[in-house]
Amino acid sequence: MADISFDILKHFGILSEERNGWKKELNLVSWNGRNPKLDIRDWAPGHEKMGKGITLSGEEARILGELLDKALGEA
Repeated sequence: MADISFDILKHFGILSEERNGWKKELNLVSWNGRNPKLDIRDWAPGHEKMGKGITLSGEEARILGELLDKALGEA
């Protein structure tokens, strides 16, 4: 499996934290030197390991925000 490089350019916040110290975070991340995207995933303390996550362009994040607002309004 190829090495994956990442650079966390901006940390926006923590969505949740597990007892083992892993945190679900929202960050702006550049993966393998590509253009940065918003990223939601679990990170080990110190960011030495990561879990599966989702990356979103700015436009995808905007649409997701609208969909979440709608869904929460209907809940």
